[in-house]
Amino acid sequence: MQVVAVRLTAEELAALDAAAAKNDMSRSEAIRAALAHFAA
Repeated sequence: MQVVAVRLTAEELAALDAAAAKNDMSRSEAIRAALAHFAA
């Protein structure tokens, strides 16, 4: 797996953390799930 740096606003990071917590996921898992959904 490769590491990719991404810049997020404070609001985007808060939304990411909230979504990750709601779905019992880590930040990375939530980002990968969002990207998989986007690419589908």
